[in-house]
Amino acid sequence: VRDGGLNNEVAVTSDADVVRKAEHIVLPGVGAFADCMNGLRALPGMIDVLSDAVQRRGVPFLGICVGMQLMATRGLEHGSHEGLGWIEGDVVRLAPCDAALKIPHMGWNNLRALAAHPVIAHLSALAEPHAYFVHSFHLRAANARDVLADTDYGGAVTAVAGRDNMIGTQFHPEKSQDVGLQLLQNFVRWRP
Repeated sequence: VRDGGLNNEVAVTSDADVVRKAEHIVLPGVGAFADCMNGLRALPGMIDVLSDAVQRRGVPFLGICVGMQLMATRGLEHGSHEGLGWIEGDVVRLAPCDAALKIPHMGWNNLRALAAHPVIAHLSALAEPHAYFVHSFHLRAANARDVLADTDYGGAVTAVAGRDNMIGTQFHPEKSQDVGLQLLQNFVRWRP
């Protein structure tokens, strides 16, 4: 990646040994919680390598969409399914108070920073920090301090969650233009 003055090698992999050596880890996800979790379990050694890297060694981690949701204790999409358990809480179906709002939530929404964090530091400087969402479920964190930003979709919806060396976005930074590009640059520079 040579954007934003960065010169980092990016590897897209399903190989646990490659992940073990990574300086930063990004876990994207699209689809159903259980399917994505089962996909991780099907990769030999992947869950153990992720847990070691993120929880024991403190490697910076970014979960995107379902990748963020998998950080939760459990997901309640099509039953109850165990997550990675890194952020205490459940992934629940969106329930906007306005019946006119459609599910899945698809489109641009403003982000509201709730806590200071180096990966989202740029949000407070923007007049309208828009991000692109596509989801039907969201993280309901057990601890409010783990919610770093939210958005309004007929009520507050977790947009960014994290703690320690972990951060996750419900929106897609790769589709969120300047907001997303800056977030990704901030993540690559982040040294928690």
